[in-house]
Amino acid sequence: MNKPIVALISVLAVLAPIKGSLAANGLLQEVKLGVLQHDVDGMWSGFRRESGYDFNVEVVLQPSVSFGPGTVRPAIGLSMNDSSGTNRFYVDARWELETTSKFRPSIGLGVAAHDGEIRSPDRQHKSLGADLLFHIPVEFIYRVDTHHAVSVYFDHVSNGSLGDPNEGLDSLGLRYGYRY
Repeated sequence: MNKPIVALISVLAVLAPIKGSLAANGLLQEVKLGVLQHDVDGMWSGFRRESGYDFNVEVVLQPSVSFGPGTVRPAIGLSMNDSSGTNRFYVDARWELETTSKFRPSIGLGVAAHDGEIRSPDRQHKSLGADLLFHIPVEFIYRVDTHHAVSVYFDHVSNGSLGDPNEGLDSLGLRYGYRY
């Protein structure tokens, strides 16, 4: 079994009891799982070097702040690549439009730590230019009912041109969410 899959299973095994505790204490809003195309060509970063898929797990916590027609909540997530690409751990402030519609947009801003290359010695990996990167997620959510949702999810990580190089990395895919 390859290392990213073992790591993802390990993370899920650790999160299971934590999730139960967070849900019991009313701190957990939602858990999301997804599969994302890693380093998508033609998006914000502009080109592709890394390959494979990312397995994504995210928890959205209950503390919230109303902001305009939506709500901002903290989100913590992990994207593990199934090849030799960059893995990411992120923490965001996530805004979701609160509406009676089943369709809801969400956008966020946060920070991501990664195990990728600062300056890649080869053309197979992105040169990300810093250990900590900006994390910008955009999600289009369809709420099936009060508990279940499916979504199209995009995220971008880069150093925001605060460092050189700044090749950035984009992921795009589908996620399932369970809201408590």
